[in-house]
Amino acid sequence: MRTKSSSSQKPFAVTHPLPVTLFLMDNLTKSEVEHELLPYIRVYKDGRVERLMDEDFEPPTADPKTGVSSKDVTIDPQAPLSARLYLPKSLSNTTTTTTRTTAKVPLLIYFHGGSFIISTPFNSKYHNHLNTLVSEANVVAVSVHYRRAPEYLLPIAYDDSRAALQWIASHRGAAGPDDWLNHHADFERVVIAGDSAGANIAHNLVLAAGDDESGLHMSLSGLALVHPFFWGSRPTGMETAEPRAKAFVDQIWPSVCPSSMPVPGWDDPRINPVANGAPSLSGLGCGRVLVCVAQKDVLRDRGWLYYEALRTSGWPGTVEFEETEGETHVFHLHDQGCERAKKLVKTLADFFNKIS
Repeated sequence: MRTKSSSSQKPFAVTHPLPVTLFLMDNLTKSEVEHELLPYIRVYKDGRVERLMDEDFEPPTADPKTGVSSKDVTIDPQAPLSARLYLPKSLSNTTTTTTRTTAKVPLLIYFHGGSFIISTPFNSKYHNHLNTLVSEANVVAVSVHYRRAPEYLLPIAYDDSRAALQWIASHRGAAGPDDWLNHHADFERVVIAGDSAGANIAHNLVLAAGDDESGLHMSLSGLALVHPFFWGSRPTGMETAEPRAKAFVDQIWPSVCPSSMPVPGWDDPRINPVANGAPSLSGLGCGRVLVCVAQKDVLRDRGWLYYEALRTSGWPGTVEFEETEGETHVFHLHDQGCERAKKLVKTLADFFNKIS
């Protein structure tokens, strides 16, 4: 793994973890099916959505391997909007009021990936990752379950995520509805993180938080972007050498945010934060940023462009860049026991604990 802080470095490459193809249906099914994203979804012309992959559900519990405890909470039953909370082993056995109110650790707010379409905080992949991350970093974590496209098109995922932040912020001063956050979350050390589409959400939230009129009422210390899902209308870097991967990624934004098509399209600042006319990254509302990419990920160069744009924007914070050699998009979720995945988790944990 190569590490870089605030200096130049050359670009990358990308592949999708599954052999997927997005295409319009024709012939006999044309009258019924609008489009498919295989092997994930099928959207019918009457508005019905068929999800083609079963997603497992891992119940919250005390993890025997890490000692991390977890539970599910409802943020807004009307949306619906929910989250899974995690408490590290160091705090799981604290029971007295005195201990609860004094044992404070950094707060991690996490957004899962999945092209805004698949995955949840409750599947085994993300549940196991959060258990490991919380254990390694000794943080309290909130893993947000935002609503997904195509049933709920963007900006709903952004709106849900912002609502989750406001709910979390209500626990400042130990005045919120959840005891874990009231007693154990240090609101002077708050980090937002995510992978892929979740990293996209995290960036957009932190950029909005830099606005004095954001109404967030919570300061953010850091932002960690893991294999962030950014894109643009002009191919760059590895995108030119990976036409199949590029063709797949090209279809995602129009599918999840059709309201932005055809203009600004892929240069919508929410998906292309370095596009002409995008808000300056100098307004990012935190003091530290970590950008992580994978060498063989087709999104790698977009992460690099983000890092370079932030580094030269006039933003007064500290930005770091990490590249994992020889790996593809979100490899650390698909093979969590490999040494490179363990190293990435340690990099994230070290970053969280730099926050002060």
